Amino acid sequence: MADESEPLLDKEKTRSSSEKVPVWASCRYGLAIMSTLGFLNAYTMRVNLTIALVAMVNHTQQPALNGSEDCIPNVNVTHNNKPAEFGWDATTQNTILGAFYYGYIFTQIPAGWLAGRFGGKLVFGLGILFTAVFTLLTPLAARTAKWLLIAVRVAEGLAEGVLFPAMHAMWRSWAPPIERSKLATISLSGGNLGIMLALPVSGILCQRFGWPVVFYSFGTLGCLWFVAWMFTVFNTPRDHPRISDIEREYIEQSLLREGTSLSKTTSTPWLSFATSVPVWGLIITHICFNWGTYTLSTNLPTYMKEILLFDLTQDGFLSAVPYLCMWLVQVLGGQLADKLREKQLLSTAAVRKLFNSSGMLLQGVFLVLAGYVSCHQQYLGVLFLTIGIASSGLGMSGFQINHLDIAPRHAGVLMGITNCIATFPGFAGPAVVGFLTKHAKTWPSRKLQWQKMFYIAGGIYVFGTLTFLLMGSGTVQEWAKEEPEQENKSAQKGLLVNQEHQDDGTIIT
Repeated sequence: MADESEPLLDKEKTRSSSEKVPVWASCRYGLAIMSTLGFLNAYTMRVNLTIALVAMVNHTQQPALNGSEDCIPNVNVTHNNKPAEFGWDATTQNTILGAFYYGYIFTQIPAGWLAGRFGGKLVFGLGILFTAVFTLLTPLAARTAKWLLIAVRVAEGLAEGVLFPAMHAMWRSWAPPIERSKLATISLSGGNLGIMLALPVSGILCQRFGWPVVFYSFGTLGCLWFVAWMFTVFNTPRDHPRISDIEREYIEQSLLREGTSLSKTTSTPWLSFATSVPVWGLIITHICFNWGTYTLSTNLPTYMKEILLFDLTQDGFLSAVPYLCMWLVQVLGGQLADKLREKQLLSTAAVRKLFNSSGMLLQGVFLVLAGYVSCHQQYLGVLFLTIGIASSGLGMSGFQINHLDIAPRHAGVLMGITNCIATFPGFAGPAVVGFLTKHAKTWPSRKLQWQKMFYIAGGIYVFGTLTFLLMGSGTVQEWAKEEPEQENKSAQKGLLVNQEHQDDGTIIT
């Protein structure tokens, strides 16, 4: 079991967290907003195919064989009653949807390594730019050949694989330890905003203008975001030309108090990663969490259409509702998590385990319940899915930020390692859905297969919860510590100067 002897955060170390530069003038919150928009763009381009595919493909439609059921899917046509363009079966569709993750898995660790040494700004920005370019090419690829569409989705995965490691590397330099939960959850929650936006907007665009417009619209927005990112964001507080001295000193001194060096990473403790119990706890938990997350983000519109029997426009809007709620839970959960730590009500380890357990167990329970909903109880199904998916947002303040707790100096590459291995559910989950539903041609049989899928996800969530409870930690590991002697001397000098300002009644950060 991981060490549970972590002390509560020292009041003297956290006191200044309530005396901040105003949010509207804060460069660290500016980074949070720009990265939120970045993840928003990335996820719109990742999941728009899940809705567009419903409009692109002719699905086999047969009435239920069970005479006690009258759950008959609607005929699959486009808005202007023209038949859909492609005749791909369920296995082909899930191969196309899962192709993204075959690329996503390969760039995680290199991205963390590069961002740790050279900064995450360019790595993150180029990741979204290349994703946008491939998104713009998607209609051409789909109409040329099925294999070319798969190749484009793999390329998008390669481009987006850099995002989480690069952003963790940036927060290593920008997030004071006591603000990690709130800043990182604001930043990473952009992904759920992207899903929330992409699903209904994609449905509307497909209905009114045709499915290719979905890819042209989101790809263009991604290119525009890249331009704004390059002009407004910088790798570290020291690099930012417009940051105030007060905010820069607050961030740097907070990191140095924790023992985190401000210099760029020069070496990576690969062996320590491989032998660390908390790291393995993160890896296993990340895999378990991603199983349900990736399966739902990829297949939820299909479930809404085939099991709950919503039409294309309803499908997009109702599939977005859970992710709106998840975004709210993530952001508010991050605020609460840091408040519990700041007020010394719970240690960092206790906060991470409490939020992680709550998120994973609640999602597992409500996914299983959703599997028993009839097509006559459509909105009850949406309610169960909403509660379950929203609850998983608590996990953002659990294991997903824990990389910054146990190894802040190596957070980028550590996130790359865990997210790389945890990408497996991205293509395994849709493949399992495709395998289970391939021969289910009636509504009752498809519902039964989805029940199996939800039970599998629920069991995996329970295993992930127990793993993090037993193996998780909230303290910086010994192998991740580095004594920044010269920087500590400078920090102590800065602290003395700030103490003089305090004596004069000046508010500092």
